[in-house]
Amino acid sequence: MISPAAVDPVALARALVDIDSTTGREGDAGRWLAAYLRDRGYQVVEQRVDASRFNIIARAGDPAVVFSTHMDCVPPFFASRIEGDRLYGRGACDAKGILAAQVAAAERLRQGGETRVGLLFVVGEERGSDGARAADAVAPGSRYLVNGEPTDNRLGRATRGVLRLKLRASGRAAHSSYPELGESAIDALIDALVELRGIALPADALLGRTHYSVGLISGGVAPNVISPAAEAEVMFRTVGDGSAVRRAVAPLERRVAVEHVLEVPPVRMTPLDGFETAVFPYTTDIPFLSAWGRPLLFGPGSIHVAHTADEFVSIPELHEAVDRYAAIAKALLSRTGDPAPSA
Repeated sequence: MISPAAVDPVALARALVDIDSTTGREGDAGRWLAAYLRDRGYQVVEQRVDASRFNIIARAGDPAVVFSTHMDCVPPFFASRIEGDRLYGRGACDAKGILAAQVAAAERLRQGGETRVGLLFVVGEERGSDGARAADAVAPGSRYLVNGEPTDNRLGRATRGVLRLKLRASGRAAHSSYPELGESAIDALIDALVELRGIALPADALLGRTHYSVGLISGGVAPNVISPAAEAEVMFRTVGDGSAVRRAVAPLERRVAVEHVLEVPPVRMTPLDGFETAVFPYTTDIPFLSAWGRPLLFGPGSIHVAHTADEFVSIPELHEAVDRYAAIAKALLSRTGDPAPSA
């Protein structure tokens, strides 16, 4: 076991950033991190998610509060560098800087005698949350989950959900010189997308109005052929149950088939006095970790630079996050009246 010196969050974040853990390739980062935590005296469980990837669950005692984030990043990988007061690199913001700050905060608390703070680091958040889904089956009975995503060191009041729908249009192929002999699936799809623009979508007093983006469109076989098939994937950022959106867009079924692809519900968070709060339009692993406790959302870094070619986290903000994570854990551990999570 190494000496119980304080964790340097910048050094730890750089070590993690320099290991490629783009989604599907988290194995090396997981092995390095598991060894690091064991060397510091944590009990570490490697929960297999598939043949090459695993979640990390670490504890020093019986956790009432768990810090959690994800090990995976979006591609492409690029290594760390420091310029001025910024740490650059893939995952510096989302979410290896966050992970390092959480480890540093947990270590600070443990060295002060507080062993009721655990750690959960999952794979696959950027593509389907398979790690979080697996982790929910082995929750240790903790009362609070402090999930880490880039929030500019603000506590999340709520996050929007996601509803992905695929619109499929069917037509009949014909030579483009005789369009009357065919039926254009592309035209039908365009008509449906134009109609979608005028549909009133659900709203919420806290989260605002549902909005959407058309992320993918495909269709047709050749420029001189009336298209027999076309489709589009639409991502709705929801403020309530996805069924309300599906009812709203039901009139589109006169033109296209509407296929359900994915739904992640919106989440409202546990409040704490003394912290700046904000509502965030993105989704997290929290909906898939319900057995780990009442959720909070907090982390250094801005979502506006996550996933970009210049991804970075402010070094002063990273150090501040260590202080704030420790303060959050102390505040939660002082509570006695909140109910334990339901299984």
